[in-house]
Amino acid sequence: MTPELMRTRGAALRSRGGDAPGTEGSGGRAAGYGRRVQAGELDLAHGTILYLEDITVSFDGFKALNALSLDIRAGELRCIIGPNGAGKTTMMDVITGKTRPDAGRAFFGSTIDLLRLRENEIARAGIGRKFQKPTVFEQLTVFENLELALKADRGVRAAMAFTLSGEQADRIGAMLELIHLKASAAQVAGSLSHGQKQWLEIGLLLMQDPKLLLLDEPVAGMTDEETERTAELFLSLEGSHSLVVVEHDMKFIAELTRAVRPDAPAKKVTVLHEGRVLAEGPLAQVQANEQVIEVYLGR
Repeated sequence: MTPELMRTRGAALRSRGGDAPGTEGSGGRAAGYGRRVQAGELDLAHGTILYLEDITVSFDGFKALNALSLDIRAGELRCIIGPNGAGKTTMMDVITGKTRPDAGRAFFGSTIDLLRLRENEIARAGIGRKFQKPTVFEQLTVFENLELALKADRGVRAAMAFTLSGEQADRIGAMLELIHLKASAAQVAGSLSHGQKQWLEIGLLLMQDPKLLLLDEPVAGMTDEETERTAELFLSLEGSHSLVVVEHDMKFIAELTRAVRPDAPAKKVTVLHEGRVLAEGPLAQVQANEQVIEVYLGR
């Protein structure tokens, strides 16, 4: 569905006094997306937060993305899998403005054209990205890292004069609890385990209040316990945030796609291959797909 059609559909529903579909996240929590938006604001009235249409990217004649089309619902937790070279990282590069496609369209909500924005503008619009290798300020404490994230939108002078308010301190405290680092608040970030650094970087992103999180192999190198806690963290964000998780750990994917309640619809898993969607659907359906078995899962 194109952005124009999504806007038309949303307007028709509002004119009848009804809510646009998808105004609740996949976790079932109302997201409040039906309000009227100003120009340049994220418009989620249609229920879709990310829309890619026929995205093509070529490098020296090789198509890293080949007419890729994909859409993510507001509040959804979507897992992306596929073999190396399938185009997963290039897809995230396009979404965040690092790579410009040769063709296609990319919209954040129905009104924000990502292909017209620079990387910093896309980040300010509400898209946060976590790379495979965690990047934190290793000489600062965990608390100071999160405090610094609050200053990110300030100028140099404002940041130097910044004084933490009680409300902001409470927010950092809540984030420490969420990312399982409350007991490590005074610890220097460089001394954290690999998994803890991953959690801290996710916390740094969340302090900026992104609406869409792109997470590239977030549990690579983690212990089993850290992987389990990361799944709990992502599931707790589902509904209030939209998450796109690129991962190879199928056990982790299974944990993320489990139903949060018996009547909840099955979550989608998207399989990329040769720069386009090979299969998409519930995990069990994808795992039984003969093409997916052939190119990725093996026999």
